[in-house]
Formats: sequence, C-alpha cells, structure tokens
Amino acid sequence: MSVEPDEADEPGWEVDPDDEWALAVVATVGRQLRLRREAAGMKAPDFGMAIGYGEDMVYKVEAGTRIPRPEYLDKADGALGAEGLISAMKEDVAKVRYPKQVRDLAALESRAVELMSYGSHAMHGLVQTEEYARALLMTRRPSPPNGKLDRALAGRMARKAIFSRSPAPELSFVLEETTLRRPVGGKMVHRAQLEHLLGVAQLRNVELQVMPMERWDHPGTGGRIQVLKFADGTAVGRLDDEFNGRPVQDPRQLRILELRYGIIRAEALTARESLAFIEQLLGET
Repeated sequence: MSVEPDEADEPGWEVDPDDEWALAVVATVGRQLRLRREAAGMKAPDFGMAIGYGEDMVYKVEAGTRIPRPEYLDKADGALGAEGLISAMKEDVAKVRYPKQVRDLAALESRAVELMSYGSHAMHGLVQTEEYARALLMTRRPSPPNGKLDRALAGRMARKAIFSRSPAPELSFVLEETTLRRPVGGKMVHRAQLEHLLGVAQLRNVELQVMPMERWDHPGTGGRIQVLKFADGTAVGRLDDEFNGRPVQDPRQLRILELRYGIIRAEALTARESLAFIEQLLGET
C-alpha cells in the first residue's frame, strides 16, 4: 500500500518550537516509539507500511517534530505488539495536543467559578459552534496549514467542557449585535450558530446579553474584556486597549475591568430581551 506525502502529513500536528513542555513530551514519545520499532527489527518504511502511514511521518514522530494522533499510537501499539503500552501514551500526548496559549486558557477556565466576557468583534470561543469557529479560523492570514487549523479548532472545542462542570460556573457573555448579524461561514452555518446561542442562553448558569448597534456610548469600544474569578477569591482579566492587552491580576487593574464590564452589561439588552432579539434575527436569516 502506497501513501502519498500529503496523506502522510495528516495524522499529526506540528509542535510549537517555543512550547518547551510540548517539545519534551513529544520527544520522549518519539524516542520510545523508535526504540520499540528498532527492538522489533523493523525499518521505518516497513513500519510505516504496517500502520498505514508514510515513512516521512514515521521519522517526524520519532524525531519529536510531530504530535501523533491517537489512532497513530493505537496502530503502532498493534504493529509492535506493545500490549497497550504505546496506546497508554495517548494520555500524555493529549495534554500537549493543543497550542500552549489554548492550554493555558483552558486551565484557567477549568478553575473559574465566574466568567465575564464582552466581545466587540467576534463571539466568545465558548459559544461558537464547530463550523462557525472553523470558518473564523480560515479567515486568518497568512492562511494556516490544515494541521495547525485543526489543532486550534480542536483546542477551542475542548474548552467547552466548562459547560458540563459540576458545580457549574456562572457565565456571562455580552455580544455585539454586529457579530450576530455577520453571516460567518454562510447562511446555514450562521443559522446554526444563532440556534446554538438560543440553547446556550437558556442554561441556568449562563446569562447572554446583546449590545444593540445604536448603543455606542459605553466603555467596550476599546475591544474585548474578559474576567475570570476563582474560588479562592483571586481573579485574572484582560482588556484589549489597556495593560498592553496582557492578563492582569492586580486588584486595582481588575477593578477597572469590572467597572467597565458592569457599565456594558447595564447598557446591553436584558437576558430576556436578548433571547427575543436572537429569535427574531434567526427568523429573518
């Protein structure tokens, strides 16, 4: 069975050269795979043929420059008779599967007891459907390779685990009307996104509000605002046009973020009005 180069590149994700932890994990997994392959007396081309991948992919994984997908490890386990030892590496690989920035954000969200988010240009990733998120990611320039795009998309979708946490955190989202009207991904993707928002808005721990376009006199014109609060009383926040856009934890800076977010919520439609607005918009779409 021959494997074309493009197909061989599909079963893994590239490792971010600045992500030291991911580099260490993937290098260790790759070294173990190479040692087991050599101990079994298999050359890389034969091993690739046995598991259905190209020789180039085998070398990339073993060199620690490619993050193998779970199915790659399962097939390698079977081909090398590892009796589950290689498949067990999936747990370690899963921890570095997503970009570091996404992992760090997901770790913070997993601890949060309260999340507040205002977005001026796009909906928060937590309320995006997979198709909507993919369409947004595809607008990036330069265009990301498919593997990098898939990795970013998978990371964004994995963060949705926050909705199934128990006890559930309190989640507040304020969305600009313009983001609701923009037909990202085309009509069907747009409709599915609006329907998804209606479902999210009816969760007991979620308050979703819409900021009408005519309401411009509020402190959200400088960009997105996000605040995460934790059970120990600490918090972290970010504001696009302040503090160089970096996360802040200083209580004085957090007060500025909460002040602005409070004004934005007061200016936006109520949760009930917002639900009716989205239903009306869906009917027009």
